[in-house]
Order: sequence, then C-alpha cells, then structure tokens
Amino acid sequence: MDEFSDPDLAALGEESKSENGENAPVYCICRKPDINCFMIGCDHCNEWFHGHCINITEKMAKAIREWYCMQCRERDPSLEIRYRHKKSKEKDRDGERERAEKDELRAKAQELAMEQSRSSKQQIKRSARMCGECEACRRTEDCGQCDFCRDMKKFGGPNKIRQKCRLRQCQVRARPWLSDTDDAPFLDPVLRKRAVKVKHVKRREKKSEKKKEEKYKRHKQKQKHRDRSKHAERVDTKDPSSLHQCLGPGCIQAARANSKYCSDECGMKLAANRIYEILPQRIQQWQQSPCVAEEHGKKLLERIRREQQQARFKLQEMERKFHELEAIIVRAKQQAIKEDEETSEGDSDDTDLQIFCVSCGHPINPKVALRHMERCYAKYESQTSFGSMYPTRIEGATRLFCDVYNPQSKTYCKRLQVLCPEHSRDPKVSADEVCGCPLVKDVFELTGDFCRVPKRKCNRHYCWEKLRRAEVDLERVRVWYKLDELFEQERNVRMAMTNRAGLLALMLHQTIQHDPLTTDLRTSTDR
Repeated sequence: MDEFSDPDLAALGEESKSENGENAPVYCICRKPDINCFMIGCDHCNEWFHGHCINITEKMAKAIREWYCMQCRERDPSLEIRYRHKKSKEKDRDGERERAEKDELRAKAQELAMEQSRSSKQQIKRSARMCGECEACRRTEDCGQCDFCRDMKKFGGPNKIRQKCRLRQCQVRARPWLSDTDDAPFLDPVLRKRAVKVKHVKRREKKSEKKKEEKYKRHKQKQKHRDRSKHAERVDTKDPSSLHQCLGPGCIQAARANSKYCSDECGMKLAANRIYEILPQRIQQWQQSPCVAEEHGKKLLERIRREQQQARFKLQEMERKFHELEAIIVRAKQQAIKEDEETSEGDSDDTDLQIFCVSCGHPINPKVALRHMERCYAKYESQTSFGSMYPTRIEGATRLFCDVYNPQSKTYCKRLQVLCPEHSRDPKVSADEVCGCPLVKDVFELTGDFCRVPKRKCNRHYCWEKLRRAEVDLERVRVWYKLDELFEQERNVRMAMTNRAGLLALMLHQTIQHDPLTTDLRTSTDR
C-alpha cells in the first residue's frame, strides 16, 4: 500500500503536465485531478484513490499493510487486504509459542541427560560392587543378626563399620571375607579394622589427627617451658653454688631472682655509699674550674636587680604623682566661680559644622562632642566584661582595679576603678560646682591658674579629673606588670643556677682540666 501527501502527488503529476497546465492526470473512481487530499494507492494496479471516495481515512490506512482496489479484487479473488496489527499479534503469539516449545524441549533434554548420567553412575557403581544376578544381589532385606546389621543405626548400632548386610554382599564381586557369613563372627580384628576404613572416614580421621598433633605440639612446648622454669627454681633453691650474692654493702644474703640485691634497702645503701664516695671529688672539681654559665647567670641577676630597683623608684614617683593630683583636685574645688568668664573657643555662631561620633557614627555638634563620645564609649564598654578568678593583692597600691565580684560568672572585675562604667558612675554635678582644671601654656607648662567656669557649662575640660586619674593609674599598672616580669626572670635564673650545681648534675657530669699548669682561659677578662 502506497500513501502520498500533497507534495508527492504534485511531483508525480508534473511528469504529464504541460507548461500551460493542460492535460492534467486524473485519479480515483471519480476521475478527477484533485490531489489536495488524502489518497491511497493500490498495490496491484498502482492506481491512486481519494480516501473520501472509497471511505478510508488516514488513520485507517496506517493499520493496512497491503491494499487492493475493488476492480483488482474482482479480477483476482486471491487478493485480500492485509492489516498490520493482526499480523504483528500473530507473529508475537507464534514467537511465544516457539519460545515455550524450545524451553520445554531444553528442559526435557536436560532431564534426559541428568537421568542418563545418574543411571550411568549407578550402573558403574553397581557393576563395581555387585553383579546383579546372584541371590545376594537380588536380596532386598537385611538379616538383622550379622555383625554388619548390628552396627546399623536401625538395629541400634553405632554405625561405625558402614557395610551392607553380609547376606546382601555379592558372591561374585564382593571380597571373600565380606560375603563369607560362616566365618563372620570369627574374623580377624585386623580385617575388621580394614573393612571400617572407608574413604570419607579416612579423610575425617586424617583431619582430626592433624588437629590433635598440632594441639599436642603446642602443649609439649608449653610443658617444656614450664619444666625449664621449675627446674631453674629447684636448682636455685637446692644448689647454693648457683645463687648470686647480694651486692649490698656488708650483705651475705642471696640475691632475689632477676635482681642484684636481696632487698630494696641493700640497693639504697649501695647508692648512698657511691654518692658519698664520688660527690666530694666532683664538688672539688667543680670549685677548681670556674663555670662560664655561672658567671653569666650572676651578671644577669645583677641586671635584673637594677631594673627592679628602677621599677620601684618609678612606682614611688607614680604614687607621689597620684597624691599630688588628688591635692590639685581638692584645691581646684575650692576656687570661686566667675560668671563673666566664658569659653570663647569653639563657641562660634556656625551651627552647621558637625562631626561624627567614633563609637556610634552619628553626626553631633562640636560643643557637645566630648560628652556624647564619653557616654557612647561607656555604654559599649559596659556590655563587655574583663574578669579574673582572683582578686588584686598588691601591697601599698591604692585604687587600681575595680575588683567587684560577679556571682554569675564568679570573677572579679579587672577594669581600672576610675574608668569602669559598669560598677562606678560619675557623681552628679551641682550648679555651683567649678570646673577647676589646671590651665597650661605651651601645652605642658602649668600657669598656676584654674578654670573657673561652672562645670556644667565647661565643654573644653569635660571629665578632666577622671582622665588624669586614669592616666596615672594606667602608668602604675604598667610598672607593676614590669616588676612582676622581672621577679619571674629572677626566679628562673636562680633555679637554673641551683640546678646547675645540684646533686644530679654533679653525679652525671664531670669537669676535667687537662692541663693544670695553664690558667683557665674562661677566667680571663678578654673573653
């Protein structure tokens, strides 16, 4: 069956068309040249037919394998329309049937092969054990009285011999001592043992024998080791000449096993005697030749002590500054307020000028910048904690750390007491309180005068007492840290010097002066 779309039919009709479109071919039973629809071709006469003329749609044509027109079928009745789906189903069914038949044939062939192999094996075995013609081979029941039957499990035996009944042993091919029933009770026990030795029994016996031999060897080795140790102990206890004498001073006892002494006391006595004998000589050698490390240690100690003395002087100076600052603050509070004196610097009319806070970043007026920054810093500082598990214990130091105990974290606050925003707050400033900040010229030179502006209005000297006290306290803390570091260095140097000439060092090391006439070069000043 042939199907063509519109382009295919147009190409087919182009062969018979003329240039002017005349003499166009006609198709179908309607004999029209229309090719703009679905058409189906006859597989016998190759004539094309319109689908709507013969009542066949495009969907129906997809299921047709071979199609013949009515005229061809009338001329040749053997022509029949064939469909695709019926043919494919038949093929599938035929294929399944063929597969099933093949599988059955294979299974039957395998069964036959298995049966043949089994029968051949049985025949081989049977031919090897019995002839199949004598009375013993034809017998099917056991007698239950011979020694082989009494060994069987069904008659209550241990099943060790594993042989057939003597009456069923072949008279032609079986061994004579197996088939001879008269002499069965009187067989030689050696022959009976031979009869028991079947192949698989032999293998089991071999495996068990190997295991037993290995276990026996291991046991023998352990026993030898035990015997040797026992023998050595017996020799030590019985033979006095084989015992070692204790090496302790003045001891006549025998030493313990695997030891040189009879007891721990003898070992300690011998060690003490060796120390008393060797130590004086080592001390004399140590004193004769000077030690370079000892001299370096002495110089280092002198330098550390000088630095400690300087730190103490600096601490005394800082304490003096501390008391002087307190006296200046007391004098400043006694000054009288001058209402007509105002701070001219920074009081310009330019209100557009703004600066930004270093803590929060907000724009602020320069007049109140110091107050705002101080409050921001205190707020952020109070959110963190600096603590230690131990309180401050410094003799002679006044007002250094806050040391307020926090029961939640179980620590002591280690901020400076003056600057701690969490546990110490600034006192309220009264309206008649004077600023009192000492005035200076050329930045550092004091003039002896004080700022007499009211403290609430003074923006130039905001919290000057707090900052001055914090400066002095911080310097004192630095000096104390320096002093503590120097104490640690001194302790390490002293420990090194004492260990250098200690008992263990003197016993392990020895100073040898090869040329006693020549002076030691290490004592010269030019080294």
